[in-house]
Amino acid sequence: MDPRQQFCHNADCPARGQVGQGNIGVHSRTKQRYICHRCGRTFAATRGTAYYRLHKTAELMTVVLTLLCHGCPPQAIVAAFGLDERTVAAWLARVGQHCHQVHQHLVQQAAVDLQHVQADELWVKLVGQRVWLALALAAPSRLWLAGALSPQRDLVLITHLVHQVRACARRLDLLVCVDGLASYVTAFRRVFRVPVRTGRRGRPRLELAAGFLLGQVVKQYRQRRVAGVQQRAICGSRAAILAVLTATGTGHMIHTAYIERLNATFRSCLAPLVRRGRAIAHKPATLQAGMYLVGTAYNFCWLHGSLRRAAPPGARFKWEERTPAMAAGLTDHQWTMHELLRYQVPFPVWKPPKRRGRPPRATSPRASAA
Repeated sequence: MDPRQQFCHNADCPARGQVGQGNIGVHSRTKQRYICHRCGRTFAATRGTAYYRLHKTAELMTVVLTLLCHGCPPQAIVAAFGLDERTVAAWLARVGQHCHQVHQHLVQQAAVDLQHVQADELWVKLVGQRVWLALALAAPSRLWLAGALSPQRDLVLITHLVHQVRACARRLDLLVCVDGLASYVTAFRRVFRVPVRTGRRGRPRLELAAGFLLGQVVKQYRQRRVAGVQQRAICGSRAAILAVLTATGTGHMIHTAYIERLNATFRSCLAPLVRRGRAIAHKPATLQAGMYLVGTAYNFCWLHGSLRRAAPPGARFKWEERTPAMAAGLTDHQWTMHELLRYQVPFPVWKPPKRRGRPPRATSPRASAA
């Protein structure tokens, strides 16, 4: 137990979410509990993790979730480990919420230099319905950025996805490659606008960020087969788009190959996304939890073959393997599934509540003047 790596989880504590303040001590090593000397509250070592108040062993939960994010159907896990199917569903929902918080804290904090973004959507068959799953990734680092679910493939779905992409971006002068869906053009032009300050009174005018480029790949079908592909430069010139592609090493033409490959990864690693499979999800919430589990494990736990680079001289191995999060600069090592499930998302810094109503008599301006 290391109190230096812990923080207080009490929402009313002035030191909540702050690591290294010296206010955390060991309350019980037998029960694995800490104490905050600032507020006097005690909390478990697993507070804020996916293992909090777990009735099974942490090793069993880690193995089950590892199988789930590698495409194993829940029916097989129930038969192999003797678990109840409601237990597996509850674990998936809990870990999906935990991975969602980890993704928001580490990825969607405007800390990634995206450079080149690709987005696409795929349909998923649920029990009695069909939904659309939209995904986006940064092509140079292969980092999964965002995902959104909706029963319709419309502007609302794409706008929700684009807002998440902007939350990840450190700079807005980037290249975006999408397919022929017209909603992408409208959503990116709206979300990636910035206010232009002129010094005049009133609301500033919103304009598209300088350096923003948008390319579109339009596929032409004939008898349900691709008969031709048309490349369009929607925002910016074709020469500027090709210059970004060459600089990032992600191709020599407008394409969506990286996001198409990510779609294949999600379909192979998430059982409800398998075409003509029997492990169909019943609710969109189950699909969303699995999406964040697979996406976070893909970013932080799985090595990507195309991201390896030559090891420094004198190293043990010739190549240095990297995960998408390592390539994006979000971490310096490959995470294990146990480390992902034990990651604690810190609370926001505590702020004193605002006083409402008339100020006290002792601090009022008239009392001080008298």
